[in-house]
Amino acid sequence: MRETLYYMERDFRRWSRGKVNVISALILPAAWLIFVGLALPIRFTDNYLDFITPGILVLTMLGASLQGGALLMFDKILGFLQKFLAMPAPRETILFGKILFITCRGLIQTTIILIMAIFLGAHYLNPLLLLQTYIVLFIFGVLLSSVMTTVALSLEDHDSYAAFNSMIAMPLFFTSSALMPYDQMPAWLATIAHLNPVSYAIDAIRAMQEGIFPATTILGLLIGATCVLSVSVVVFRRATL
Repeated sequence: MRETLYYMERDFRRWSRGKVNVISALILPAAWLIFVGLALPIRFTDNYLDFITPGILVLTMLGASLQGGALLMFDKILGFLQKFLAMPAPRETILFGKILFITCRGLIQTTIILIMAIFLGAHYLNPLLLLQTYIVLFIFGVLLSSVMTTVALSLEDHDSYAAFNSMIAMPLFFTSSALMPYDQMPAWLATIAHLNPVSYAIDAIRAMQEGIFPATTILGLLIGATCVLSVSVVVFRRATL
């Protein structure tokens, strides 16, 4: 565990030095929160900001996870990964440290967005709701960051990773339940949204807003994260032989 934290600390130090990266990661979610959450005329709810905030939080975690795989890609291209593998620490700690960093970085970003949402009028002052929201975001972050680190290990160059990232980022968000409920969608889009893992995280947070603990959804996300993480470990071992 100590080695995992060392690798995570290394990435946090590098990330904290790039002020532009920190700010740019917040621009898109903040824009959605302000210009869509406050300005879009919606009739299916009296408080669209409360409705869209879970979607923006998950979007922030999604963006952090999609960008996070590039860190492992750069370490591989620049030769740092090979140097880390020569150290006595178990090689899996490199992967776990990277996934933990990506997830914790996403939680920091979602916290900033959540504070903005509360100031704008979203009702998120219940401590239990906040705790449950962070649990869902953490599990979702582990799931997505495991997927993206696996993709980074499987691709050969950063351009391929960037192309893959661009190909799935917006479709994952726009085919989810982030912007509207299922009954307001066309039938074909509702079907896709029900299958989208992004919708599971969003729906779980919305259920908790209503005082319902979505145990089945959270368990499904947890099982998915565990399975994907196990696959990521196998791929990492094969890639670093």
